[in-house]
Amino acid sequence: MQQTCPHLPQGALRQPDESVVWRVWAPLSRTVSLVAFPGDVRRETAMDPEGDGYFTCRHSKVAEGLRYTLKLVDGRQYPDPASRWQPDGVHGPSAVFSPAYCRWSDASWRGVARDELAIYELHVGTFTPEGTFAAITARLPQLLSLGVTAVELMPVAQFAGERNWGYDGVYPYAVQNSYGGPRALQRLINAAHEVGLAVILDVVYNHFGPEGNYSGNYGPYCTDRYRTPWGMAVNYDGPESDAVRQFVIDNALMWVRDFHADGLRIDAVQAIYDLGPRHILAEIQAAVQAEAERSGRLVHVIAESNQNDVRLIRPPARGGFGLDGVWSDDFHHSVHALLSGERRGYYVDFGEPAHLAKALNDVFVYDGCYSRFHRRRHGTRAGAADRSRFVVCVQNHDQVGNRARGDRLTTLLSPGGRRLACGLLLLSPCVPLLFMGEEYGETRPFPFFCSFDDPVVVEAVRRGRREEFVAAALPPDRPLPDPQDPECFLAATLEWAWPEDSPQAGLRRLYQDLLAARRRWPSLRDRRRTAARLLRAPDPANRGGEPALLLLQRGGDDGLRAVANLTQQSVPRASVKLAAGEILLSTEDARYGGSRPQDCGWEEILAHELLVFEAGGRQ
Repeated sequence: MQQTCPHLPQGALRQPDESVVWRVWAPLSRTVSLVAFPGDVRRETAMDPEGDGYFTCRHSKVAEGLRYTLKLVDGRQYPDPASRWQPDGVHGPSAVFSPAYCRWSDASWRGVARDELAIYELHVGTFTPEGTFAAITARLPQLLSLGVTAVELMPVAQFAGERNWGYDGVYPYAVQNSYGGPRALQRLINAAHEVGLAVILDVVYNHFGPEGNYSGNYGPYCTDRYRTPWGMAVNYDGPESDAVRQFVIDNALMWVRDFHADGLRIDAVQAIYDLGPRHILAEIQAAVQAEAERSGRLVHVIAESNQNDVRLIRPPARGGFGLDGVWSDDFHHSVHALLSGERRGYYVDFGEPAHLAKALNDVFVYDGCYSRFHRRRHGTRAGAADRSRFVVCVQNHDQVGNRARGDRLTTLLSPGGRRLACGLLLLSPCVPLLFMGEEYGETRPFPFFCSFDDPVVVEAVRRGRREEFVAAALPPDRPLPDPQDPECFLAATLEWAWPEDSPQAGLRRLYQDLLAARRRWPSLRDRRRTAARLLRAPDPANRGGEPALLLLQRGGDDGLRAVANLTQQSVPRASVKLAAGEILLSTEDARYGGSRPQDCGWEEILAHELLVFEAGGRQ
């Protein structure tokens, strides 16, 4: 009968007496040895079996940064699957990293409440020319002045090479070496807390990347019972899955405990397959919230899902997973399809003004109704669920980067369309997410890029991209970018410029003002009372008229009203039965780069203009 040992996390863990304990789960190997490299010396130590496939050993006087590998029964040496640091990349030895050595100055930090979240998503490698955690620190004041309250980092777990979106990570516990490694991430989060910004980390628990993943030599971390779009699924419910589940839970706890992360955004949870009695997402949430309570901080666990599944946020007592939030793509799809006119792929389900109104009213447009794209009924009703549990956007890394060339919405819309998209996003009752550069109209693309070393993997990625966009009929003068080409990566680096009196400065000012309004105007802080409906403008050629205006009521009858012209033609005010008070904001104001002069009356609603009115008491 196997011994059941008390739980200890895996990896190289510094102890209070300064010794280091190594622990690894390797049920596929009868023996495991620790091979350490202090200087030019090679020292091998047989690890003690604990039972249940775990092996452990302890050494005193271990220097920080000590390189080591683990030798399995086949005689081959591999990095530690729970490595905290891979200074030489995915194929090099692991290194000892002691998180407790960080000098934190955020003892008074308590986090940001969920209904105060305004998230700024960024990719570390392209946010600055340096592409490091340290370089982000210098830009934190600009993000704070913009009005966002949280920075969301695309995945930082160690991946192959120096250029990648991050979703090909193979060491979930190690922080990408080319970004600066684990100590630099701690410093960045500490600096963010010092200026009042929360930090959310994007984590990938549905698959491992295609290069540098040696976990299969240790144990059944993955399973062929399920397949994800990116390879084998993680083994959450098969034989010997208990240790895999604990491996992932411990990882989530590490980010909160050792790095002071304020939240986790869990990637593509629809590809996390678990038919066990308690879903792994519910276990992650319970563990993270226990750690948050212990530390006295707010920590948010948010799922990315394309399933419109309200069970993710429903309390466990009502059959849900109890997560703090979930992404809702329907808002993005509604805005994008309506303003750009695109109808390819999943946009076939969107493009009507009614879709936008429903997204504002009900969150999920497809809430159990038939979807042409899915060719079945899709989604569930959000009902009265708190709107601060839903994250919406008009751009994010996927919606930009999964296009053939990574074209941003900025390049697809007119300036007025960009301002209208901004207004719709920031007047939504849901939590807004901005993608880096969106706030000033960045035009540089964000295509998919990578830097694998394995030529088989490189060719597979290239072939996959060609096949994905074969129907796009790209012109010869603008071929599909090669994701492996360094220029593909460099082209995505932000320009990060909004010269005074430029259109970029005007757009950024609009984002600033609306983000400030979300904090200050009581009607926009009211998540419960939102009502959107469409108004028809009379058309001489069509007496019935077409839906031209969206009327949005926030905060009830005594709140505020916004009217958005969804067309590219001006609409006379007299043709619309609309009672409204003083104009609080117009996206076509000259200070935002629009064509409406300041202190001008509004006899007509300009093309793609959004006007915010005082409807009751002053905001």
